[in-house]
Amino acid sequence: MEKIGQLVKSFCFEGTFIDAVPYGNGHINDTYALTYENGGATRRYILQKMNKSVFPDTKTLMHNVALVTDFLAKKIRERGGDSERETLTLIRTKKGDDYLVDEDGESWRAFLFIENTLSYQSAAGAEVLEDAGRAFGTFIAGLADFDASQLGEVIRNFHDTRDRYAKFVAALEADKVGRAATASDEIAFVKRRKDYCPRIVTMLESGQIPLRVTHNDTKLNNVLVDAETKKAVCVIDLDTIMPGSLLYDFGDAVRFGCSTAEEDEKDLSKVDFDISMYEAFTKGFLAGTGGSLTDTEVDNLAFGAILMTYECGMRFLTDYLDGDNYFKTAYSDHNLVRCRTQFRLVEKMEARLDEMNAIARKYVK
Repeated sequence: MEKIGQLVKSFCFEGTFIDAVPYGNGHINDTYALTYENGGATRRYILQKMNKSVFPDTKTLMHNVALVTDFLAKKIRERGGDSERETLTLIRTKKGDDYLVDEDGESWRAFLFIENTLSYQSAAGAEVLEDAGRAFGTFIAGLADFDASQLGEVIRNFHDTRDRYAKFVAALEADKVGRAATASDEIAFVKRRKDYCPRIVTMLESGQIPLRVTHNDTKLNNVLVDAETKKAVCVIDLDTIMPGSLLYDFGDAVRFGCSTAEEDEKDLSKVDFDISMYEAFTKGFLAGTGGSLTDTEVDNLAFGAILMTYECGMRFLTDYLDGDNYFKTAYSDHNLVRCRTQFRLVEKMEARLDEMNAIARKYVK
């Protein structure tokens, strides 16, 4: 921890440094909780070493984080809220920079610690999922008048499903590890739905739906919940905020939160789409957005869930055909199992598309 003790001197922390301990269970960044003593009281901060292998463009990433958190903090204060609790508070360096690059070329950033909060690793019922939906909806509504074109692409073409399809075709044609013959049904599944791929991107390009700030990692555990009230407090993990469509965020949250099975469940009879959980999340999400969605966005929420699930399955299949170079696997056909689970979920959603659309319309303000 000697290096941490030296690094903290470069940030605008208040008080006297006491200690630093590893914090959380994240798999990407190295995270530490710092304790400071100030006037007889203690205050904590988060210090993170950013993973430059996953996010090589640190400058763009931190540019995005700084713009969004500053914008949200100002809006929260204007309505009388607590900006230090309802959004992440970036702690600048003493030179006024958004992050620090150390002598080894590693990038470090700091945030104020949000006390008395917890996060759920899985949906613990409809009420929890509704509250998470409200939190993500509120996040999007808070940035409705933010110019998303100010943000850079941290991961290029992240949700351009046309590009994902092109990568799938390239992996299939190369078939460099000879796996195509073992995935013929899954390959046919992707090809039959090729027309799904350009739909959202085309609507963005034509202006049919607005370009918005998107979170791009709308898992339940990226919502901090008050430890006492169990109500959502703050959306965290802003590393992948980029310009895009809210349909991506909504859809990926549904894919994650409304499946009855784990992502790599081998028994497909266990894979179903929980429409009651979908209704709970949709209700919360639309309440959070507060009527800021366009009619076209509302009409495509359900399709967004189908597309994100299809895209995720296609990514698993592409990696399987390519020799498992992206996703970590525990056994030889792990990615194939994952893609089958996603495709079964797509089928379950397709069968209930009319019902999903009716639920979205039901909760529009």
